[in-house]
Order: sequence, then C-alpha cells, then structure tokens
Amino acid sequence: MAVAIIIYVAIIALMIISGWKIFEKAGKPGWAFIIPIYNIIVLLDIVKKPWWWLLLFLIPLVNIVFLIWMYNRLSKSFGYDAGFTVGLILLSIVFFPILGFGKSEYKALED
Repeated sequence: MAVAIIIYVAIIALMIISGWKIFEKAGKPGWAFIIPIYNIIVLLDIVKKPWWWLLLFLIPLVNIVFLIWMYNRLSKSFGYDAGFTVGLILLSIVFFPILGFGKSEYKALED
C-alpha cells in the first residue's frame, strides 16, 4: 500500500512540475498552474481563446469537446500536430512532460 501511495504522489508531482514548466515556456507564471480555475483561464490565454470558454467547461459533454479543442491548440502552440493531441488526451502522463521538459518551444497561435 505504501508503494502505491509513493507512486501516486510521484505521478502527481510529475504532472504539477510539467504543467508549471509548460506555463513558464508560454511566458506565464508557473505557479498559476496550481491554482484551480485560474489555471484554466491562463491555459485559455496560452491557446488564445477567450476566458468565457471557462463557462463552457461547466456544461456536461460540451466540456469534453472544448477540452479536446483546447488540447489541440496547446499541441499546435508547441509545434505538434493532431497526433500529439491524441497523446495529450489518452497518455497525458507521458505527453505533458514532453511539452514541459522537452525541447519544444511555444509559438503563439493566430486566431
């Protein structure tokens, strides 16, 4: 049981550090990743979408569509394609660290 807890905490720490690094690469404060709701607002700013999309994340089923859209724009912001978006959705434990610790650079998207 203790080993499972240690692995769980390590995975959470990896995801937090990865998100922190992604925010810093995009020119945003890394600490914003750990603040609930505000992290979504900052992420929407990174992917160049309006803040009111946050309200769309409160609608069941609609939130799934907009989350996929947001992840797609995030992967494009770092120079990746739709295949990377699928990785962000299905294997986020692998693909978020790739964005955070990899050599990918943030390129602001045009609307």
